[in-house]
Amino acid sequence: MTDETDAGASDADSPASDAESEDPNDGAGYHVEAAAEDVADAVLLPGNPERVDKITALWDDHEEVARHREYRTATGTYDGAPISVTSTGIGSPSAAIAVEELARVGVDTFIRVGSCGAIQPEMDVGDLVITTGGVRQEGTSDEYVREDYPATADGEVVSALVAAAERLGHEYHTGVTMSADSFYAGQGRPGFEGFEAAGSDELVAELRDANVKNIEMEASAILTIANVYGLRAGAVCSVYANRVTGEFRTEGESRAAETASLAVKLLARMDEAKREAGADRWHAGLSL
Repeated sequence: MTDETDAGASDADSPASDAESEDPNDGAGYHVEAAAEDVADAVLLPGNPERVDKITALWDDHEEVARHREYRTATGTYDGAPISVTSTGIGSPSAAIAVEELARVGVDTFIRVGSCGAIQPEMDVGDLVITTGGVRQEGTSDEYVREDYPATADGEVVSALVAAAERLGHEYHTGVTMSADSFYAGQGRPGFEGFEAAGSDELVAELRDANVKNIEMEASAILTIANVYGLRAGAVCSVYANRVTGEFRTEGESRAAETASLAVKLLARMDEAKREAGADRWHAGLSL
């Protein structure tokens, strides 16, 4: 005889099968909520959602196309070039989600636009740092590749950012960036009630001696993931603090945004030059 209690159990009371469960791969914009028609091929990636308005204020035109959690996306044109921006929130885990989901809808170029702490004494607050490679002190990229895999910026993106900074007359530095998962202990700052992580008192000095230029929290993951997927990526950050001199001011944010926006325009010209020359990579001989 069948137990009436068992027989009366409905499917709604049972756990969902794998086929019925929520699958973020079913929709490319599970978190970002942007579709292919919403975004340009090149996307700027600030952390703070409030920076989206500051960036789009520099463009010819724009429209907000998506907003969900920390991810705000707007698309428009800068000097006639299609361009988008998506905020990522703080840290590499959320930045990686943005790269993953934007790549799935066709984005092929990513430029992190943010702020950082400089660790070389000659670097002034308000200067720009254009990243050529990253120290992967964040843990997100470890989920993708082995620890000795390099985080390198795409050469075309670096060239475009340098050319843009030069044309705009902004002071800039190029070099290696360290990306951390922690704003406090992971960057050698005291934590609550003066807590100091092991080695934190030597961290900045060791990085400075290795000629690392700056510290922030997203670049190395963005660069690593883009390289894994064969996409272009780079980073430009404004210096808010110099950890050596102790100087701090929230300055240069618009310079980083302007430099990145112009870089997208220059990358579009690079791509056109490559097509005309039948070249796979842009090089100085193709000019701008």
